[in-house]
Amino acid sequence: MKSTPIDNQIVTEKIKASGLMSVGTSSIREIKKLVDEIEKATGEKFVRMEMGIPGLPPEKIGVEGQIEALKKGVAAKYPDIQGIPELKEGISQFVKLFMDIEVNPECCLPTVGSMQGSFASFLMLSRLYHHRDTTLFIDPGFPVHKQQHRVLGRKFESFDVYNYRGEKLREKLESYFKTGLIHSVLYSNPNNPSWICFTEDELKIIGELATKYNVIVMEDLAYFGMDFRKDYSKPGVPPYQPTVAHYTNNYILFISSSKVFSYAGERIGMMVISNHLYHTRFEDLLQYYPSSQFGYAMVFGTLYPLSSGTSHSAQYALAAMLKAAINGSFNIVESVRAYGKKAKVMKKLFTDNGFEIVYDTDIDQPIADGFYFTFSYPGMDAEALLNELVYYGISAISLLITGSERSEGIRACTSLIQPEQFGDLEARLKRFHADH
Repeated sequence: MKSTPIDNQIVTEKIKASGLMSVGTSSIREIKKLVDEIEKATGEKFVRMEMGIPGLPPEKIGVEGQIEALKKGVAAKYPDIQGIPELKEGISQFVKLFMDIEVNPECCLPTVGSMQGSFASFLMLSRLYHHRDTTLFIDPGFPVHKQQHRVLGRKFESFDVYNYRGEKLREKLESYFKTGLIHSVLYSNPNNPSWICFTEDELKIIGELATKYNVIVMEDLAYFGMDFRKDYSKPGVPPYQPTVAHYTNNYILFISSSKVFSYAGERIGMMVISNHLYHTRFEDLLQYYPSSQFGYAMVFGTLYPLSSGTSHSAQYALAAMLKAAINGSFNIVESVRAYGKKAKVMKKLFTDNGFEIVYDTDIDQPIADGFYFTFSYPGMDAEALLNELVYYGISAISLLITGSERSEGIRACTSLIQPEQFGDLEARLKRFHADH
């Protein structure tokens, strides 16, 4: 067997024992489990880029707020399904000051992470109209959103936006909307996995078409404010986090606390429904819910049976962090800038050793350095490349599972990589380049 940085025989044995058909086409969690097993067996630490896990400590303000709430006994009490008043008010103020949009506290809901928010939305949106049965994904995107559709038995369509940037996006979107089958559209901005960011013109196109065809836009803001080319950190001062909410009233926003607040473990997210949509009535909802009003059906017909509310103490944690961001005592962007700094170094290590960046531009400007970047190696498709990299102590995921048409691409997450690992990464990339 050939010599590789990680013991070749052990890696091969662990892959075989895992039952995976191919590392290169496996899910994020499957790859994580495999690498855990290889690290345990070899004692060698991987350069781990497969999971989008925060690599920073949780915000102290949130921890203190949650501890205080627990000491007061909230763990013994069910929270209101719609969220505690302090948090609802905080979310409303937050989106006003950091996005420049007006949303009533009533329409701001805590969820068990953005994952529950998306699951609940997919469930409800597919029931708005009996003749519309399909979600449209603007890809590449988070693979689990499609997995949620499969679990629910819901239909979806998707396209890779890489070749449809700018004004080209209008014709492509309209080709789906005019079929009359699309009830909603979902995208992330900044994008997971490519880290592309929609321009204001593109958001306007999405918003205008959503209004024209009465399609609901779901905007996944998991990486809120993390396009570091602009400073979105100052409350009430432009520039604001870009959003489709400036161009349509048909929207639901998912704002995660996992990345910007490094609070992933407590599973607390925000669902922000436009005032207009929250109060709109859809008669077809009466087949499943006691009310045809969108917001009422979301809270008491969907979120209630899914989890009977969101962690009581975590709501106080998030409320405390939002309050600090709103009054300016906590800068929401400063700490997470570390991801961008790491991405800049890591991308250079890859390109210096024969690799190429796959999604490299936002139309006419270089892609931002951030939480993710994408890479490829000449002459190898994504599956073959990932299958090989695992022997070199490098783990990531294939763009093949994200809806990307770039069959050569790999997604790398910067979050868990520490600067002291840059030497190992460089040595392993040099070895890979020499061997290939």
